[in-house]
Amino acid sequence: MQLFRQTYGDGPPLLIIHGLFGASGNWVTLARNVYAEHFRTITLDLRNHGRSPHDNDFSYSAMSTDVLELMEDEDIDKAHILGHSMGGKLSMHLALEHPEVVDRLIVADIGPQDYPARHGAIFDAMERLHPERYRSRRAIDEVLATTIPSASVRQFLMKNLEREGDTYRWTLNLPAIRRAYPEIIGPIESWDTFDGEVLFVRGAESDYLVEGDLPRIRALFPFADMVPIEHAGHWLHAEQPAAFARITLDFLLQGR
Repeated sequence: MQLFRQTYGDGPPLLIIHGLFGASGNWVTLARNVYAEHFRTITLDLRNHGRSPHDNDFSYSAMSTDVLELMEDEDIDKAHILGHSMGGKLSMHLALEHPEVVDRLIVADIGPQDYPARHGAIFDAMERLHPERYRSRRAIDEVLATTIPSASVRQFLMKNLEREGDTYRWTLNLPAIRRAYPEIIGPIESWDTFDGEVLFVRGAESDYLVEGDLPRIRALFPFADMVPIEHAGHWLHAEQPAAFARITLDFLLQGR
C-alpha cells in the first residue's frame, strides 16, 4: 500500500495523520508554514482517502501497517506523530503496538474510549449523491444542503470530490469505510502502555474529549497531558490554527 504523501521542510520527522473523510491537504497550511520550519513534516492520505489506493480492509491494524511501510519507504526509524480524530485513534494504536517507532505523540480531540455513531447522515448523503451525475460543485453543494445544513461540513466533505471529465467522483472508498465504521468508533483496548511523552489537545467546545477522560487515557499513556483550546470545537486545528500551532509546536520542541 503506497500511501500518497507530501513532505515539507527538513529536520526530525513528523507525521501528520488526518481524520475520517479528511486528507493530507487539510494540513498543508500548518505543515508548510509552522512545522516545516523545525521538522521534516509528512502529511499523508490514509488508505481509502484522498489520493491513496483503495482496499476493502479499513482496520486500524491495516492502517498501522501502511504507516510503518511509509516510514520504511521514507527511511524513518522513529517519528513524532500528530493525529486528529480517527487519525488520533490510529496514532494511539500505532504507539501501543509499535512504541519503538513513535517519539512524541500528539492526539487531537479524540480519546481511547468508544464513541456513539454520529456520521450516519453524512454517509447516507454522500452515498445517495452520485456526483458523476453533476457538472458543477455548486449543484452538488445544493443537493448536499438538503440533508447537511452546515456549510462548513459540506465544504469539508466536498474536498473529497475529484473532477473526472465533465463530472465528478468521490475519492473516498465509502463502502469500505462504512463497513469498518464500528471499529473506527470503537474503544482502544491494550494490555500494554506507551510510556513516551503524549499530549492530548482538545477543543473546549467539543464533546469528543473532556478533562474527565484523562484517567482512562493515563491507563494506556501514563505520561499524557491534556490541554484545551478555547473557542474551538472538534476541528480545532482549523478553527484556532494559531493556538493549535503554538501548543503543539512547544510540545514537540521540548523533545529536541
